[in-house]
Amino acid sequence: MIQTLFGSLKEEEEPKKKGFLDRMKQAVSRTRESLEERIDGVLSLTRTVDEEALEELEMSLIASDIGVTTAAEIVSTLRERAKREQIRDGAELKDLLKTQLKGILDEQQLSPRRVVSQPEVILLVGVNGTGKTTTSGKLAAHLRGQGKTVLLCAADTFRAAAIEQLEVWSERSGVEIIKSRQGGDPSAVLFDALQAAKARGNDYLVVDTAGRLHTKNNLMAELDKMRRTTQRLIPDAPHEVLLVMDATTGQNGLQQARLFTESAGVTGIVITKLDGTARGGIAIAIARELKLPVRYVGIGEKIDDLLPFESGAFVDSLLDN
Repeated sequence: MIQTLFGSLKEEEEPKKKGFLDRMKQAVSRTRESLEERIDGVLSLTRTVDEEALEELEMSLIASDIGVTTAAEIVSTLRERAKREQIRDGAELKDLLKTQLKGILDEQQLSPRRVVSQPEVILLVGVNGTGKTTTSGKLAAHLRGQGKTVLLCAADTFRAAAIEQLEVWSERSGVEIIKSRQGGDPSAVLFDALQAAKARGNDYLVVDTAGRLHTKNNLMAELDKMRRTTQRLIPDAPHEVLLVMDATTGQNGLQQARLFTESAGVTGIVITKLDGTARGGIAIAIARELKLPVRYVGIGEKIDDLLPFESGAFVDSLLDN
């Protein structure tokens, strides 16, 4: 059935690679257009790469939401390179910039954590409005598309309609869901889902968590309780805690991200709504400032609009015409 639906992986490998790059380019088109408008002059093939050009480049990077600190570090490295050996023109500067951006992203990429016993448990955390529930459904569909067996857990019992929303995604993705009534105990729902996933031999359990309780302390305490509940049944879990961030909030979302990173044991980032902003450079700021890998990016509303993050494709999409 899976083979019929998704075809031969070998036959589709090359078209998928091309399709992935095309989709990423489309997703970051607003960021790329914004960058091009600002740095075309800086990267002019005939222009000398001098201090003025580097300062203009720094401002262009900041405008794309790469961040003041990260942009300054990038340009400082380019400046040192220019001192040691001449950067001949804008084309060479562009290549060096791409190498640096990719290096920042790759520095945080870690080998996948080894799963001792199934299921692999993935918690999705983040504030309300970032697309967390939608991402849970899309991630379940993505994993199922890889031939994996997946179970969804509706552990956001506090937000009105969160359970119903995840049920819709469950139906669309063909993945079963464990749920409770609104206002129920999230950890109790998670416990039931863990038992069910183990009994059914599922490969993955994807857990949608609450994005807001009465106070930040309550939310972090609840997330900690869910982690402890998970470890009671699967000692090495959760295997991933993915923080869902809205790209359109740009630098403003980084402070919220820091709070979750400190309190919830975040292991990676999902950036949503990448297609709706000219601030796509936030992916680089996240990697640099939060010291976390970007795992997935959301590029639209469709069920398959969640892409595994690839640094090379992302940087090429930002800086290639």
